[in-house]
Amino acid sequence: MPELPEVEALRSFLTEHLVGQTIARTELLAFSSLKTFQLPLSALHGAEVDQVRRYGKFLAVDAGGTWLVFHLARAGWLTWKDAMPAKPARPGRGPLSLRVVLADDSGFDLTEMGTQRKLAVYVVDDPGQVPGIGSLGPDPLADEFDSTALAGILTTAGRSQLKGVLRDQRVIAGIGNAYSDEILHAAKLSPFKPANALSADEHERLFRAIKDELGEAIARSVGRAAKELKGEKKIGLRVHGRTGEPCDVCGTPIAEVSFADSSLQYCPTCQTGGKPLADRRLSKLLK
Repeated sequence: MPELPEVEALRSFLTEHLVGQTIARTELLAFSSLKTFQLPLSALHGAEVDQVRRYGKFLAVDAGGTWLVFHLARAGWLTWKDAMPAKPARPGRGPLSLRVVLADDSGFDLTEMGTQRKLAVYVVDDPGQVPGIGSLGPDPLADEFDSTALAGILTTAGRSQLKGVLRDQRVIAGIGNAYSDEILHAAKLSPFKPANALSADEHERLFRAIKDELGEAIARSVGRAAKELKGEKKIGLRVHGRTGEPCDVCGTPIAEVSFADSSLQYCPTCQTGGKPLADRRLSKLLK
């Protein structure tokens, strides 16, 4: 799933390639992906792109005051093409959900792999009209997201586990399953530690890890072509998706906890004092 660093890199890429260009046409292939009906996709046709913004994991393209907003969900992606096919695409069972073609025949495709169709597209007058954007928590890249702001978030979260707090878009916008694993590993914190149980040192480690892990991932990603971002993300991850591989800090094999539809990875030595966390499919967390 694209998370804040990849979405920020896509925002930068689209800003470079879209701003000043005119949208010639759009082709909707997966009709279930369009979530709004007040404005048609054709409202974008003939409009010049003024800016591209990011809201958490959402991207928003401003075309003359009409906004094309989309969320790539778990299996979605954006593919840029310098020359789009002249013949319109045909709806079918393929991954193509939406095609946006510019006046110079370049453009991008929104695609989604797998059988679950969760990629979402909106056409609105204001990005704030998108329900998922209106409920977003603060952006961790914002200047106002400081140590004090994080302290307030953790206090409000109470006994909620850190992993869930970091992933909740209503609490902090943009962090998902992968970067929450990376942040907690860098901060040397258990994914299941209660949010309001951090010492002053642990709090500071968590704050720095949020800023540093996201900042470093963005630095690796921004400036790359859209097609390179998936590979760059995977290469840059030190814990997530690396079950059984040695921790690059202490050498302990990375462990995993599996859930019904996801999993997390952590280092038992660095994060849980050598104690393994129980697989939630089988039993409760070992205390």
